[in-house]
Amino acid sequence: MVKLPTKKGNLCLRVAQGHFATNHSHINYYIDVTTQKARLSEAQAVAQELVAAYRSNTIVDTVLCLDGTQVIGTCLASELTKSGFTNLNAHQTIYVVTPEYTSGSQIIFRDNISPTISGKHVLILAATVTTGYTIQSAIQAVNYYGGTVAGLSSIYSTMDEFAGFPITSIFNPSDLPGYISYEAKDCPWCKKGEHIDALVNSFGYSAL
Repeated sequence: MVKLPTKKGNLCLRVAQGHFATNHSHINYYIDVTTQKARLSEAQAVAQELVAAYRSNTIVDTVLCLDGTQVIGTCLASELTKSGFTNLNAHQTIYVVTPEYTSGSQIIFRDNISPTISGKHVLILAATVTTGYTIQSAIQAVNYYGGTVAGLSSIYSTMDEFAGFPITSIFNPSDLPGYISYEAKDCPWCKKGEHIDALVNSFGYSAL
């Protein structure tokens, strides 16, 4: 794992290069966002960078935290409700929730949680957005449960927008030149017989 300097002086990208398999794709870089998700100082720094996109024109009632981003989500909610902060949510409470997944990876919200989605403006927060599969499931779930998607945010994203929604991210491919993602069936490394180095997901990686 190496640290790559970025334009964000208080944040860096921690990456490993190799042949990695996710649930939806094969990638040549594993982006480790563990400390951004788990260390309070870094989570606060992430939230302070992301909140600028929602300063004055976005209503956020709920932050839906994907990929274990609850600490960042809590910091983001705190930033949005700060006294003196120019935002439509100033002095208002914000729910911070995580999804539950079925065995088929479908997102559901139990009866006690669904009121935090139904009729609410929901900001979807992810660790990374690459293929869009995870964020798509979240958008579908918010819509199904009667919520309104207020925005999409992530630490790293290969996309500027998804499903008509702009994605607010701190890092993008310009911070990691050469990042490539393939569907498993199209993976050139597999076709050349190169073994997978590790299985990776939002929890981390497992070397093979």
